[in-house]
Amino acid sequence: MERMASCRVAVFGIGGVGGYVVEALARSGIGALDLIDDDKVCLTNINRQILATRKTVGKYKVDVAEERIKEINPDCEVRTYKTFYLPETQDQFDFSEYDYVVDAIDTVTGKLTIIENAKKAGVQVISSMGAGNKVNAAAFEVADIYETSICPLAKVMRRECRKRGIDSLKVVYSKETPVRPLEDMSISCRKHCICPPGTVRKCTERRDIPGSTAFVPSVVGLIIAGEIINDLCKGYRELV
Repeated sequence: MERMASCRVAVFGIGGVGGYVVEALARSGIGALDLIDDDKVCLTNINRQILATRKTVGKYKVDVAEERIKEINPDCEVRTYKTFYLPETQDQFDFSEYDYVVDAIDTVTGKLTIIENAKKAGVQVISSMGAGNKVNAAAFEVADIYETSICPLAKVMRRECRKRGIDSLKVVYSKETPVRPLEDMSISCRKHCICPPGTVRKCTERRDIPGSTAFVPSVVGLIIAGEIINDLCKGYRELV
């Protein structure tokens, strides 16, 4: 517990996967958490995101997460960044401050920038591959990026990591083929968007609005949190 209390973990992306990572780390006694996400809770998040309730719709996810963390562990130091992480915003973060980094964002460019910065700083990083449009929570596993297959996002990441000379990357992924969700335009966000005017990166602007179940993102997030706790404690156990 002393080891956990001394660690700072950065979680990039506080959505379906990242929200559960934060929840588990807070309950495990991590002493400091940096939360990075510029998104607000949407009604469409309620089926799969732990931070999403009727009361939190319209609030920034990082603000909701901070409040929840403080209710779990008032001593946890929380820093929030309402930032969409991309190469253009990377200078806001000093990766040498972190004991572990979580990549739970969707944008390939952002994911690669997180991974490169973590590697340069000598910080352990774990990356979530595609969890959207998956329905089998039992299919997820931990592997090196170069051992993955089938997952479309992992395929892109393998190629891009190889180009950048990244020789290894711990990821959580599934070999399950994504299932494209059906879209009923009578109830679709494209026709009935509830986001306030001026909302940036609305789900209605995506080519596909990904579907999920309550079980998939939560399992991925808990697997990631478990890997973090295990890795942080592993070195500590060797010292003592």
